[in-house]
Amino acid sequence: MAKYSEKAQEKVGEALHEMKEGKLKSGKSDKKVTNPKQAVAIGLSEARKDGAKVPKKSSK
Repeated sequence: MAKYSEKAQEKVGEALHEMKEGKLKSGKSDKKVTNPKQAVAIGLSEARKDGAKVPKKSSK
């Protein structure tokens, strides 16, 4: 069983692809994202904004 919805998985995939191309920027600072974990977090955040089925953020 998938952990995230298909829409969320697509967003994460897009974010990772952008990171590899060097186009993914972080928040207001516009710094390049180089960490894959951060790219996944950005993808999930975007999916949440679009209303996709994604578990809540962890408190850590």
